[in-house]
Amino acid sequence: MFDYTVETNKSRDEAVRDLEENLKEEKFGVLWNFDLTAKLQEKGTDFSTPYTILEVCNPQEANRVLSEDLLVGYFLPCKIVVYEEKGTTKIGMPKPSALIQMVENDAIKEIAVDIEKRLIGCIDKTV
Repeated sequence: MFDYTVETNKSRDEAVRDLEENLKEEKFGVLWNFDLTAKLQEKGTDFSTPYTILEVCNPQEANRVLSEDLLVGYFLPCKIVVYEEKGTTKIGMPKPSALIQMVENDAIKEIAVDIEKRLIGCIDKTV
């Protein structure tokens, strides 16, 4: 599977707040907290699913992978999504290890697996 997705009993706002704290502890900063629902409604659509996209980055890790291969920047920053589906809050992300398969570099793949474990840890701690 290309994604990692879990359910939580928290509201979307609670999950986003707690996730941001857990990411900070793991040295991942939130570059952008994007309320997709509000933006789409602002543009005149009737999209009403509560949907937040967090773009997260660890500067040291970004430096490591970009120093190996600048094309990896196409996958940065990492995205974590918090949304509601049928009354349940979900937290998920595309797995860095799945995305990075397109890059033929074992060192980068190892870094991607490490980052993935750390981000999954942040998500699991949030649940």
